[in-house]
Amino acid sequence: MNLRQLEAFRATIESGSITGAAELLHISQPSVSRLISDLERSVGFPLFLRIGRGLKATVEARRFYKAVDSMFFGIGRLEELAQTIRSTAGGVVSVGVIPSLSQSAVPEAVHDIIAERPDIHIMLSTRNTPAIIDAVRMQQFDLGVVGREPPYDGVETLFHTALPYVCLIPADHPAAAEAEPVDLQQACLNESFVTFGGAYPDDMMGIERDLSEALQRGSRLSATNMPMAAALVKSTGAWAIVDPFTASIARQLGGVASRGIQQKLTYQIAIITRGLDTLSREAREFTNKLIDQLQSV
Repeated sequence: MNLRQLEAFRATIESGSITGAAELLHISQPSVSRLISDLERSVGFPLFLRIGRGLKATVEARRFYKAVDSMFFGIGRLEELAQTIRSTAGGVVSVGVIPSLSQSAVPEAVHDIIAERPDIHIMLSTRNTPAIIDAVRMQQFDLGVVGREPPYDGVETLFHTALPYVCLIPADHPAAAEAEPVDLQQACLNESFVTFGGAYPDDMMGIERDLSEALQRGSRLSATNMPMAAALVKSTGAWAIVDPFTASIARQLGGVASRGIQQKLTYQIAIITRGLDTLSREAREFTNKLIDQLQSV
């Protein structure tokens, strides 16, 4: 198995044909076919089935592709990092961040660090928690800002905190003007909530199963992240349970209000790295700025 074979396999999957792969790689179609055949012999299972004049990836090929694509992402990350290092005089810090912190705490920490260090270069990517953990483990990111309680396998936790979730309500709803915390058990009897489907398991939020099921029963909307849920509150009139960072941004944009929640639902935040000994001085400085922002909430 070699890199050229994997390139041909990846290009065939992504283009859907040997012809498309040949065009992407700027080589002949027979060369692509030969590379695919050699790879099949190496891995020990078929990668494509011929259906008519086209190709269809096998189940095994689709599973294999995920690992291959992740490997090429890492190569692309190395190329990007090399280019950045060549074009900047100072240090480079790559950070993977969950969507709920991508518009508040992390940009504010970036503001603080670049104000002090004009030579530093920050590379930010938004992903979900499992993807960030995987990327940090593979050293594609120097730091990860994630939303689950540690520990995590294969990475080191630099900082961890827990904050209470809040309830986001349309600003024109009578309940928006009330001050006391929302009882979700009562609220879900009369209001529809934006829920998170499988994206936010119950154990992430500390929510009781019966309450989760009640919220799901009355819901017609599901979102994959909290900023999206906040936008749906404003546009549809549904309520949502969100983290305090998302709530703050949503209030600034207008059209929504937030209240505390009677139930103890905790939002976990952690900063992770592959290993403290792998962090540059710039990455450690940025971590300190980010911790300051998270502790100021």
